[in-house]
Amino acid sequence: MGFLSVLGMAQQLVSRRLQPGGRAVDATVGTGADTLFLARTAGRRGRVFGFDVQEQALRIARERLDQARLAGERLGETTLLLASHAGMAEAVPADWRGAVDAVMFNLGYLPDGSADKTIITEASSTLAALNAALSLLAPRGVLTAVVYPGHEGGEAEATAVRAWAEALSPKDGQSIVYRQLQRPEAPYLIAVERSRLPL
Repeated sequence: MGFLSVLGMAQQLVSRRLQPGGRAVDATVGTGADTLFLARTAGRRGRVFGFDVQEQALRIARERLDQARLAGERLGETTLLLASHAGMAEAVPADWRGAVDAVMFNLGYLPDGSADKTIITEASSTLAALNAALSLLAPRGVLTAVVYPGHEGGEAEATAVRAWAEALSPKDGQSIVYRQLQRPEAPYLIAVERSRLPL
Protein backbone atom coordinates (compact mmCIF):
# COMPACT_ATOMS: atom_id res chain seq x y z
CA MET A 1 0.00 0.00 0.00
CA GLY A 2 1.44 3.37 -1.02
CA PHE A 3 1.25 6.77 0.54
CA LEU A 4 -1.98 8.73 0.41
CA SER A 5 -2.34 11.13 -2.51
CA VAL A 6 -2.07 14.81 -1.62
CA LEU A 7 -5.84 15.13 -2.05
CA GLY A 8 -6.41 12.09 0.15
CA MET A 9 -4.14 13.50 2.83
CA ALA A 10 -5.95 16.85 2.71
CA GLN A 11 -9.26 15.07 3.20
CA GLN A 12 -7.88 13.00 6.06
CA LEU A 13 -6.66 16.12 7.88
CA VAL A 14 -10.02 17.82 7.37
CA SER A 15 -12.07 14.80 8.46
CA ARG A 16 -10.31 14.88 11.83
CA ARG A 17 -11.48 18.44 12.45
CA LEU A 18 -14.81 18.83 10.64
CA GLN A 19 -17.60 17.09 12.55
CA PRO A 20 -21.33 16.72 11.76
CA GLY A 21 -22.96 20.10 12.15
CA GLY A 22 -19.70 21.93 11.51
CA ARG A 23 -18.76 24.83 9.25
CA ALA A 24 -16.40 24.68 6.30
CA VAL A 25 -15.22 26.68 3.29
CA ASP A 26 -14.17 25.47 -0.13
CA ALA A 27 -11.99 28.35 -1.25
CA THR A 28 -11.62 27.05 -4.82
CA VAL A 29 -14.73 25.11 -5.87
CA GLY A 30 -13.45 23.85 -9.23
CA THR A 31 -15.40 20.71 -10.16
CA GLY A 32 -16.90 20.50 -6.67
CA ALA A 33 -15.01 17.44 -5.40
CA ASP A 34 -13.89 19.19 -2.21
CA THR A 35 -17.27 20.91 -1.86
CA LEU A 36 -19.05 17.56 -1.91
CA PHE A 37 -16.55 16.08 0.53
CA LEU A 38 -17.08 18.98 2.94
CA ALA A 39 -20.88 18.82 2.60
CA ARG A 40 -20.80 15.07 3.30
CA THR A 41 -18.50 15.45 6.27
CA ALA A 42 -20.44 18.35 7.80
CA GLY A 43 -23.69 16.41 7.37
CA ARG A 44 -27.21 17.72 7.08
CA ARG A 45 -26.85 20.08 10.06
CA GLY A 46 -23.57 21.50 8.74
CA ARG A 47 -22.93 24.37 6.39
CA VAL A 48 -20.44 24.95 3.58
CA PHE A 49 -19.55 28.05 1.58
CA GLY A 50 -17.76 27.68 -1.76
CA PHE A 51 -16.00 30.29 -3.89
CA ASP A 52 -14.96 30.34 -7.53
CA VAL A 53 -14.50 33.03 -10.17
CA GLN A 54 -15.84 30.83 -13.00
CA GLU A 55 -19.54 30.19 -13.51
CA GLN A 56 -18.62 26.96 -15.32
CA ALA A 57 -17.04 25.66 -12.11
CA LEU A 58 -20.10 26.49 -10.03
CA ARG A 59 -22.39 24.82 -12.57
CA ILE A 60 -20.34 21.61 -12.50
CA ALA A 61 -20.25 21.65 -8.70
CA ARG A 62 -24.02 22.25 -8.41
CA GLU A 63 -24.66 19.27 -10.68
CA ARG A 64 -22.38 17.10 -8.54
CA LEU A 65 -24.13 18.17 -5.34
CA ASP A 66 -27.59 17.70 -6.88
CA GLN A 67 -26.72 14.17 -8.02
CA ALA A 68 -25.56 13.26 -4.52
CA ARG A 69 -28.75 14.62 -2.99
CA LEU A 70 -30.88 12.76 -5.54
CA ALA A 71 -29.02 9.60 -4.56
CA GLY A 72 -30.21 10.15 -0.99
CA GLU A 73 -27.09 11.64 0.56
CA ARG A 74 -27.70 13.96 3.48
CA LEU A 75 -25.43 16.87 2.73
CA GLY A 76 -24.82 20.08 4.58
CA GLU A 77 -26.39 23.30 3.36
CA THR A 78 -24.10 24.57 0.61
CA THR A 79 -23.81 28.14 -0.66
CA LEU A 80 -21.78 28.62 -3.85
CA LEU A 81 -20.64 32.13 -4.68
CA LEU A 82 -19.29 33.51 -7.95
CA ALA A 83 -16.57 35.48 -6.20
CA SER A 84 -12.87 35.50 -5.43
CA HIS A 85 -11.74 33.52 -2.43
CA ALA A 86 -9.89 36.66 -1.31
CA GLY A 87 -13.22 38.08 -0.09
CA MET A 88 -14.37 35.05 1.88
CA ALA A 89 -14.15 36.71 5.30
CA GLU A 90 -16.65 39.36 4.22
CA ALA A 91 -18.92 36.94 2.35
CA VAL A 92 -19.60 34.43 5.12
CA PRO A 93 -21.81 35.27 8.13
CA ALA A 94 -20.16 37.44 10.77
CA ASP A 95 -20.41 34.72 13.42
CA TRP A 96 -18.18 32.45 11.32
CA ARG A 97 -15.08 34.42 12.28
CA GLY A 98 -13.04 32.18 14.55
CA ALA A 99 -15.61 29.37 14.25
CA VAL A 100 -14.83 27.54 10.98
CA ASP A 101 -13.56 23.97 11.29
CA ALA A 102 -11.90 23.62 7.88
CA VAL A 103 -10.95 25.59 4.78
CA MET A 104 -9.77 23.76 1.66
CA PHE A 105 -7.82 25.23 -1.26
CA ASN A 106 -7.13 23.28 -4.45
CA LEU A 107 -5.17 25.76 -6.53
CA GLY A 108 -4.32 25.92 -10.23
CA TYR A 109 -6.89 25.80 -13.02
CA LEU A 110 -10.33 24.23 -13.49
CA PRO A 111 -9.67 20.53 -14.28
CA ASP A 112 -12.48 20.14 -16.80
CA GLY A 113 -11.90 19.20 -20.45
CA SER A 114 -13.64 22.29 -21.83
CA ALA A 115 -12.18 24.77 -19.33
CA ASP A 116 -9.82 27.60 -20.23
CA LYS A 117 -6.52 26.47 -18.67
CA THR A 118 -5.14 30.00 -18.84
CA ILE A 119 -7.50 31.01 -16.03
CA ILE A 120 -5.50 30.09 -12.94
CA THR A 121 -5.36 31.05 -9.29
CA GLU A 122 -2.74 33.69 -8.66
CA ALA A 123 -0.46 34.31 -5.72
CA SER A 124 -1.77 37.79 -4.88
CA SER A 125 -5.40 36.77 -4.40
CA THR A 126 -4.44 33.41 -2.91
CA LEU A 127 -2.32 35.04 -0.20
CA ALA A 128 -5.19 37.38 0.65
CA ALA A 129 -7.50 34.36 0.80
CA LEU A 130 -5.11 32.44 3.07
CA ASN A 131 -5.09 35.34 5.53
CA ALA A 132 -8.88 35.54 5.36
CA ALA A 133 -9.15 31.80 5.94
CA LEU A 134 -6.85 31.97 8.95
CA SER A 135 -9.09 34.64 10.49
CA LEU A 136 -12.10 32.35 10.08
CA LEU A 137 -10.60 29.19 11.56
CA ALA A 138 -11.60 28.02 15.01
CA PRO A 139 -8.86 26.97 17.43
CA ARG A 140 -7.47 23.66 16.10
CA GLY A 141 -9.30 24.24 12.82
CA VAL A 142 -7.38 23.22 9.72
CA LEU A 143 -6.53 24.85 6.40
CA THR A 144 -5.34 22.71 3.50
CA ALA A 145 -3.83 24.03 0.27
CA VAL A 146 -2.93 21.73 -2.62
CA VAL A 147 -0.47 23.55 -4.89
CA TYR A 148 0.53 22.68 -8.46
CA PRO A 149 4.09 23.72 -9.38
CA GLY A 150 3.96 21.85 -12.71
CA HIS A 151 1.93 24.37 -14.75
CA GLU A 152 2.82 27.87 -15.89
CA GLY A 153 2.43 30.22 -12.94
CA GLY A 154 2.02 27.32 -10.54
CA GLU A 155 5.57 27.28 -9.19
CA ALA A 156 5.44 30.97 -8.25
CA GLU A 157 2.12 30.50 -6.47
CA ALA A 158 3.31 27.35 -4.68
CA THR A 159 6.46 29.14 -3.51
CA ALA A 160 4.38 32.08 -2.22
CA VAL A 161 1.99 29.80 -0.33
CA ARG A 162 4.85 27.86 1.24
CA ALA A 163 6.61 31.08 2.27
CA TRP A 164 3.34 32.32 3.83
CA ALA A 165 2.97 29.10 5.83
CA GLU A 166 6.63 29.09 6.93
CA ALA A 167 6.37 32.69 8.14
CA LEU A 168 3.35 32.07 10.38
CA SER A 169 3.91 32.84 14.02
CA PRO A 170 3.40 29.82 16.30
CA LYS A 171 0.69 31.82 18.05
CA ASP A 172 -1.26 31.79 14.78
CA GLY A 173 -0.75 28.19 13.78
CA GLN A 174 1.60 25.37 12.88
CA SER A 175 2.24 24.33 9.30
CA ILE A 176 3.34 21.16 7.52
CA VAL A 177 4.22 20.12 3.96
CA TYR A 178 3.28 16.74 2.45
CA ARG A 179 5.26 16.17 -0.74
CA GLN A 180 6.82 13.51 -2.94
CA LEU A 181 10.46 14.53 -2.91
CA GLN A 182 11.55 12.73 -6.10
CA ARG A 183 9.04 14.66 -8.27
CA PRO A 184 9.46 18.41 -7.71
CA GLU A 185 6.84 19.19 -10.38
CA ALA A 186 4.15 17.08 -8.67
CA PRO A 187 1.32 18.66 -6.68
CA TYR A 188 1.90 18.89 -2.94
CA LEU A 189 -0.01 19.79 0.19
CA ILE A 190 0.57 22.63 2.62
CA ALA A 191 -1.58 22.49 5.75
CA VAL A 192 -2.02 24.76 8.75
CA GLU A 193 -3.59 23.95 12.10
CA ARG A 194 -4.91 27.04 13.88
CA SER A 195 -3.31 27.67 17.23
CA ARG A 196 -5.32 27.03 20.37
CA LEU A 197 -3.79 30.14 21.92
CA PRO A 198 -5.90 33.32 22.07
CA LEU A 199 -5.22 35.95 19.43
